[in-house]
Amino acid sequence: MFARQAFRAAQPFKQNVRQYATEAPSGGSRAGIYAVIAAAAGAGGYYYLNVTKAPNMAEKGMPQSKEEHKNIPGKTNDVSAAFTGGDQGWIDLKLDSVEELNHNTKKFRYELPESGNTSGLRIASALLTKYKGPGMEKPVIRPYTPVSDEDQKGYIDLVVKVYPNGPMSEHMHSMNPQQRLDFKGPIMKYPYEANKHDHVALIAGGTGITPMYQVARAIFKNPEDKTKVTLVFGNLTEEDILLKHEFEDLENTYPQRFRAFYVLDHPPEKWQGGKGHIDKTLLKTVLPAPNEENLKIFVCGPPGLYKAISGTKNSPSDQGELSGILKDLGYKQDQVYKF
Repeated sequence: MFARQAFRAAQPFKQNVRQYATEAPSGGSRAGIYAVIAAAAGAGGYYYLNVTKAPNMAEKGMPQSKEEHKNIPGKTNDVSAAFTGGDQGWIDLKLDSVEELNHNTKKFRYELPESGNTSGLRIASALLTKYKGPGMEKPVIRPYTPVSDEDQKGYIDLVVKVYPNGPMSEHMHSMNPQQRLDFKGPIMKYPYEANKHDHVALIAGGTGITPMYQVARAIFKNPEDKTKVTLVFGNLTEEDILLKHEFEDLENTYPQRFRAFYVLDHPPEKWQGGKGHIDKTLLKTVLPAPNEENLKIFVCGPPGLYKAISGTKNSPSDQGELSGILKDLGYKQDQVYKF
């Protein structure tokens, strides 16, 4: 069943969820779902980003770069791939253009070495970036998931949020076209194949949306893949919702297979989505049930999201114990993957 039926005491809500399970509901029915969730949830949840914290923690929410190198696969034989893994080493790419997406996020387009190159990334994988600035004893290395299609020739696109005192994000946001940055990869995350799961749920906060978009795009790009997808995406404000247009296109094109639920800490006055934080009530309502066969839940975001939803990873190669809301709801360790 595409959406989970819950809250038996709330009959109108049951009807809304039942409609979601069989057809694409109208905006009104979606608003009804959010309204009942808000009434039942009350206070609680967590904050996706606390701008008064030491901002470097947000960047450190990604796996440690020292461990990431272990996830670089053996060299591929794809002659068109810019990144082939193995002992290829670092490749410096020229910045072609910069697009401002909101007050703290930009999209960077980097040219691949040859116009006929594809990135060589697989689903799901990322690239490492490296920068050593003046006075730095060691270079800073950070992983990023491109938002451009894996088959795109000639360039890759990265969506990067700047964090104060975040050395890589600050450096990238200071870059101008024609400057260069070192890349390496691909860094394998979760090996996905068409129809590997019947239903995929994506729980994301902030720029943790980029690997989720990579997975969702691959699913709906392949006409043979019939996987259903549910996205739950939390942000501070509406302006912070990244890739919303792309997800809306997927939802409009595949209304029976893709649904997105957006939650804001600080919603505008006429916001029709979720308000507050991703919490147990919301996830119990919109995720497929834990006993649904062949289900996979992906989690990605800042440290607070991991802690509240799934528990944190011990390292890129060690998922750590499942905890948090997903464990409380009855999901099992093998049903959850933490990017």
